[in-house]
Amino acid sequence: MADSPVRMRPEIAALPAYKQGRQAVADGYKLSSNENPFTPLVEIVEAVARAEVNRYPDATGPALRAKLGDRFGVTAQEVHLGAGSVALLSQFLLAVCEPGSEVVYAWRSFEAYPGLVTVAGGTSVQVPLGPGATHDLDAMAAAITDRTRAVIVCTPNNPTGPVVTAAGFERFMGRVPADVLVLLDEAYFEFVRDPGAVDGSTLIGRWPNLVLLRTFSKAWGLAGLRLGYAVGPEHILDAARAVAIPLSVTGQAQLAGLVALDHEDLLFARVEDIVGARTRLVAGLRDLGFAVPDAQGNFAWLELGDRTAAADDVFHEHGVVVRAFPGSGLRISVGEHESVDRVLEAAALLR
Repeated sequence: MADSPVRMRPEIAALPAYKQGRQAVADGYKLSSNENPFTPLVEIVEAVARAEVNRYPDATGPALRAKLGDRFGVTAQEVHLGAGSVALLSQFLLAVCEPGSEVVYAWRSFEAYPGLVTVAGGTSVQVPLGPGATHDLDAMAAAITDRTRAVIVCTPNNPTGPVVTAAGFERFMGRVPADVLVLLDEAYFEFVRDPGAVDGSTLIGRWPNLVLLRTFSKAWGLAGLRLGYAVGPEHILDAARAVAIPLSVTGQAQLAGLVALDHEDLLFARVEDIVGARTRLVAGLRDLGFAVPDAQGNFAWLELGDRTAAADDVFHEHGVVVRAFPGSGLRISVGEHESVDRVLEAAALLR
C-alpha cells in the first residue's frame, strides 16, 4: 500500500506504537505484565456483573472519589480517577506541556514515559539511573531548567525495582521550583517493604506542585478494568480533568474499586503472599550469581545487556513469558508460587 497522503506530526509518525510483551504460552506462566496472579474476589465479580453496561457511568465517580478522599484525608475534589495511572500521566502531561517544554524522568523507567511526553508535545530529558538501578535525584534536580514543566518520579522504579527514599525525596522537592509539576508514580506502592521508602500519602499538602499517582491494577488485582487515581491540589487535578477523555472510567471499574476497598484485608493478604514469592525469587536469582537490584515491586530485574534477546528465548522455551527490553535486560513478574521454580530452572541455564 502506498504511503498515506494524510499529514501527520513528524514526531508522532516516528513514534513506535506501544507493544505488549509476549503473551502466555500453553502450560506456562505469563510473567511479562506485572499482573496480580490471583483471580478476583467473588464480591468483585458480583459487583461488576451488577453494572449497567447499557448506561454511561457517572463520569466523576463520586462514590469512589469520596471513599478515596476519606482514605487519604482529602476532599473528593482532590481525587481524580483515570483509566489506569498511565491515563492520568497522559492527562497531566497534556495539561502542562507545550512545544519546547521538557519533562525530566529517570531512565530506564516506565517504558510509556517517552511516548506520553512526545504525544503531549514535550521533550524528554532522561537522567541515567544511579548505582543499584536507583533514581539519581541529584542529577534529576540538576537537569531541571526554565523549560521544565514536569518531573516524573517512579517508586518503586519499573522495571528495575528499587524505591526512592523518603529523605531523598524531601531533599529533591526542596530543589524543584514551585512551578514545576512533580508526578510521584507509586503504581507498586503496596508491595514496598523498605521502611525508608517514600510514602506519597504522608506528603499530601506539603508541596503545591506535587501529585500522587496510584492504581488498582497491581496489588488490588483489577488490571483488566483499568482504574487508577491521582491525589493532589484541586486546581491541578481540574486541569487533568479538562483534557481527559470523557467517560473513560467505566461503571464496572468504579464498582470494583469500591468493593476492593471494602475487602482490603483479604486483598492485602494476597499481596503479602506475592511479597513472599518475590523474596524467594530474588534470593534464588542471586544464588545463581545474578546481581538483582533491590526488588520492592512485584517484579525482579536482570541486567543482561546484549544477552537480553537470547535470555528471553531461553525463558520462553521453558514456558516462562518475561518482559524483554532489548539491549538492556529482563523484567520478571512475580506470579504463581509454582512459577518461581520454573523461572529459576530457566535462569540457571543462563549462567
